[in-house]
Amino acid sequence: MFPLANYASRLREGLPYPRGATWDGEGVNFALFSANATKVEVCLFDSDGKTEIERITLPEYTDQIFHGYLPDLAPGQLYGYRVHGSYAPEEGHRFNPNKLLLDPYARMHHGELVWDPAIFGYTLGHPDGDLSFDERDSAPFVPKSVIVDAGFDWHGQPTRRPVAWDRTILYETHVRGYTKLHPKVAEHLRGTYAGLATREVLDYIHGLGVTSVELLPIHSFINDGPLLDKGLTNYWGYNTIGFFAPDPRYSADRDQTLREFKEMVSKFHDAGLEVILDVVYNHTAEGNEQGPTLSFKGIDNASYYRLLPDNKRYYINDTGTGNTVNLSHPRVIQMVTDSLRYWAMEMHVDGFRFDLGTILAREPNGFDNQSGFLKACSQDPVLSSVKLIAEPWDCGPGGYQVGGFPPGWAEWNDKFRDDVRDYWKGDGSAKSLAPRLLASPETFNHQGRRPWACVNFITAHDGFTLNDIVTYNDKHNDANGEDNRDGSSDNRSWNCGVEGPTDDEEVNRLRARQIRNLLATLLLSQGTPMLLAGDEFGRTQQGNNNAYCQDSEISWVNWEIEEKGHSLIAFVQRLTALRARFPMLRRGRFLTGAHNDELDINEITWIGAGGEAMTQEEWDNPQVQCFGMMLDGRAQTTGIRKRALDNTLLIIFNAWQDVVNFTLPEQAGPCVWRREIDTNLSEATGAEETSFSSGDVYEMTGRSVLMFARDKEAS
Repeated sequence: MFPLANYASRLREGLPYPRGATWDGEGVNFALFSANATKVEVCLFDSDGKTEIERITLPEYTDQIFHGYLPDLAPGQLYGYRVHGSYAPEEGHRFNPNKLLLDPYARMHHGELVWDPAIFGYTLGHPDGDLSFDERDSAPFVPKSVIVDAGFDWHGQPTRRPVAWDRTILYETHVRGYTKLHPKVAEHLRGTYAGLATREVLDYIHGLGVTSVELLPIHSFINDGPLLDKGLTNYWGYNTIGFFAPDPRYSADRDQTLREFKEMVSKFHDAGLEVILDVVYNHTAEGNEQGPTLSFKGIDNASYYRLLPDNKRYYINDTGTGNTVNLSHPRVIQMVTDSLRYWAMEMHVDGFRFDLGTILAREPNGFDNQSGFLKACSQDPVLSSVKLIAEPWDCGPGGYQVGGFPPGWAEWNDKFRDDVRDYWKGDGSAKSLAPRLLASPETFNHQGRRPWACVNFITAHDGFTLNDIVTYNDKHNDANGEDNRDGSSDNRSWNCGVEGPTDDEEVNRLRARQIRNLLATLLLSQGTPMLLAGDEFGRTQQGNNNAYCQDSEISWVNWEIEEKGHSLIAFVQRLTALRARFPMLRRGRFLTGAHNDELDINEITWIGAGGEAMTQEEWDNPQVQCFGMMLDGRAQTTGIRKRALDNTLLIIFNAWQDVVNFTLPEQAGPCVWRREIDTNLSEATGAEETSFSSGDVYEMTGRSVLMFARDKEAS
């Protein structure tokens, strides 16, 4: 059937650990979990992955782990598994040894999936559907796993150097899209790990004042067949098939994918930047009962996936993607935590953002913030020390869990996104915006959680860019091939009077100010801010709010930045510098409006346009759209009750359409308010007078933000 390399004659028993295929310098130990298989074969392939050269049965089965050891096998060897067992879909079993399977623990993949009928465990078009059994060999059409040498010189970086949460500013981007059009990246490196690590790119990112780059999924993933049929692709990459393997399509040299990724991380760290990975452990690329058999489905379908209890032929679909990973199974929890530790310890990444994170805390009875997975993370000495960020929702029952994750976790806060957009659109009020400015304490201030647990964002990869929020009322997703039916229609956007780009100077001035308002609200609020790459200079997706399938100029960052874009970059740099300079903008404790009798101060005073503390009547009036937030720099910084010596800040928000004459509040003793931000001014700080006294009336432009600081010595 295939030429023999005669490795089988040297086969040893091996060990049930570690999982995967591990090279020890003399040979390779194979270990694969399956609770229900009857036999596992390792298939070795030639260097191009086209010819199977030997098939070896793993000899031992210990604690549900099939294992064996092959001396003389070396890094670079391509392999896959064939797993034998019952093909009984009604019982949850879909074993089919005709299908070559990826190792769940493979560190590298070789080749790409070809959507041939042979990759399905059943026969497409058969009257019995997925209950039929397909005998065709899938090996010619599927990627192969690769034995790797894990050695790497980290250039004096033996351990992580984490950025403190209170100083963290996240910057979300895509490995390919960020540099695909970058003029300072060599053409052969554009869109790759190496391209992202180019010195000019890292200098630019660091110069923005952000600290932590959050990369959309880089785990090896599959392009959906229906998208390929339409000439599109799964650009975002939320279709994982390999939780330990960086995707080779982002490599300048595919044979050196592992090394190239590590070099990228090393260069990020040298530049003072953290690397956060967006990870997808909630589902896999194998889909539902009608999907292909590529790995987990053929290894142990009943263990890896949540199946309907009363009909195990079908999958529980809390993710909306066809299947849901079974994080109630101890070996599946182990696989996910092994993956996380691998990326943290061996790949040196600094944290993770969990797509549809609620899935990870699901047990058979629903979401549980004391789930097995969350407990495993909280007690793990590695995972409890890296940044863990949840997208705290999924589409299953009870799937919306913002604020519901346990201590130690941060969470995306879509309430911030929605309320801030509403406010600047003119549909919100002071009362609706105020808690968002304070890291949503009604949601996050419990169990000793800190304000940093609230990750504030206005835009992310999913939805409008910042420019498009102020340019389009409606989504324009025609390029996605779904007649503009895909993507959310609840964008809370406002086009400022004209749909799409315009030459109307007045509209463009308003749009530019609205962008500055949104950025200022994001970066001057308590909590952890997240900025979408390109928003700092007004990147557009031409109104597409669901560009998941657009590996094109719709999604790629356009680096032909106009003068107004450079001005906006300077404004963002000003905001991040202010956040670093003024500790009151990033307090480690939730600020409250209650009077501190012992210190005789109010941490926060809400100020009306007349310069006095706001009344309850003003709070309850939905028409009040102009108000100030005064943060007293003397507020205690820790649990120790003593006054701090920080600057007192006054931040004023005016979503009203017209000018408001705002009286600067009185303070004890001489008080000089130094203007730091006025979003009506196109430059970062503006010119002419910047110092004002208590009682001065500031003519505040409609739809604008002001920030003043009082010198420490005057406090």
